[in-house]
Amino acid sequence: MRRVTLFINGSCINGKVVAVYGTLSDLLSVASNKLGIRAANLYNGKGGMIDDIALIRDDDVLYVSEGHAFLDPQTEGKAEDDLSGSHTDWLTLNIGGRLFTTTRSTLVSKEPDSMLAHMFGEKDVWGNKRDQRGAYLIDRSPEYFEPILNYLRHGQLIVNEGVNLLGVLEEARFFGIEQLAEQLEVAIKNSHPPEDHSPISRKEFVRFLLATPTKSELRCQVCTLVTVLDALLISDQTCPDSLFCANLKGVDMEGSQMTGINLRVATLKNAKLKNCNLRGATLAGTDLENCDLSGCDLQEANLRGSNVKGAIFEEMLTPLHMSQSVR
Repeated sequence: MRRVTLFINGSCINGKVVAVYGTLSDLLSVASNKLGIRAANLYNGKGGMIDDIALIRDDDVLYVSEGHAFLDPQTEGKAEDDLSGSHTDWLTLNIGGRLFTTTRSTLVSKEPDSMLAHMFGEKDVWGNKRDQRGAYLIDRSPEYFEPILNYLRHGQLIVNEGVNLLGVLEEARFFGIEQLAEQLEVAIKNSHPPEDHSPISRKEFVRFLLATPTKSELRCQVCTLVTVLDALLISDQTCPDSLFCANLKGVDMEGSQMTGINLRVATLKNAKLKNCNLRGATLAGTDLENCDLSGCDLQEANLRGSNVKGAIFEEMLTPLHMSQSVR
């Protein structure tokens, strides 16, 4: 039985000894399984292509190609041993199962203080592991590594559509490529839509108001809220409980016109109601703790059972009578 040693084309490491039997196709199939490639061609040590299994002798050393031309392993080995950083110093990286072919100078020159520069500035200084093809193994995401490699090639940040910039940023930080990390931080910041400060509609405000839990806080700009509350007075005529149990904690409504408004059992704790017109308003059971009611018109307002602890009533336009049963 004949035996041969198989190497991947251009490499002289991680060879496999196999038995020769059957046809040339059978040997190529064995080579594919042993070396983890799609074997297409066999070459002898001098670069001659073998097209007949009868030409193979016992203990031959053969080089298996996926269809590429013969690569002299001695020449390729010298290229990797050359640390001059020339563009002929090609190497292959296996990033998470995906192969990237580049030059040593690409990995070293642009970011000399990065992890990649330290890994490949001198051969195997970090004891870099290789796969069966001789590619250097790095357990990172290939999707996020590609923009980093392109940046090292030409100095531009180019990210394909659909690639998460946060993922690329984490890879840049992992490999210690600081300039790229700074560019990515700016790109991520610019990718966020600007905050929308446009006023909401009256209908939207009413919906937000009624949906706010009683223990939560709703904050509004007074210029918008005054207009909205005027509209609510109209809606109250057909729906008197529209603000029943509403949460207006901490809201600034200074100077609002709220004649006859229904705020029964509402939460107005810490709200600013200074100089508001609350004539005939329903505030029964309302939480007015620490509420600023100075200068308010509370004539005929119903404050029965309201909590006015700490509330400010100075300079009221209409005195608050004890008959209103404020607690």
